[in-house]
Amino acid sequence: MTEDELVAFHQERIQVLAEAGADVLACETIPCLAEAKAIVKILQNFPDVYAWFTFSAKDDFHISDGKKISACAAWLDGQTQVAAIGINCTAPQFIESLIREVTSKSSKPVIVYPNSGATYDPISKTWSEEPSATAFSANSKVWHKAGAQIIGGCCSTAPDDIAATCVLGSRDKILNKLFVGGNNWLFL
Repeated sequence: MTEDELVAFHQERIQVLAEAGADVLACETIPCLAEAKAIVKILQNFPDVYAWFTFSAKDDFHISDGKKISACAAWLDGQTQVAAIGINCTAPQFIESLIREVTSKSSKPVIVYPNSGATYDPISKTWSEEPSATAFSANSKVWHKAGAQIIGGCCSTAPDDIAATCVLGSRDKILNKLFVGGNNWLFL
């Protein structure tokens, strides 16, 4: 899709949310910078509305369409209505490197909410290899140290993963825990 087609696709949804009083939008699982640019273009019509942008990534450095996440972060860093930049719905083993790539090009807060590391089988529609909450919380500490300020969980994570992260984090004076709309969050 072109950027103009993406604007047309998102325009009405964003307008409805803005007119309903939303002040921060979660624009997530973005596969390409063109989509983020289209959303930013729409946001300019609603100057009191901000958004965070999280990309899905295919490896340590690239979002789903193959563009470097550092290039996405560099462009988004200059946009005033961008509240945070990050990664979601991505395997945990790629997150630390991706955080470092984002922080190398942006001073905006970094948000990450990877999947659990389990593998989804689209034929059986099941997840395999359920990782432990302890592993997720240990990874969360690494992600925080790398620069993530907001940490949550996406596909196949559970409240236990965030609870374990909070226990680990409470030793480091992490303050807030929140469960929202199927995703699990820890604000650092």
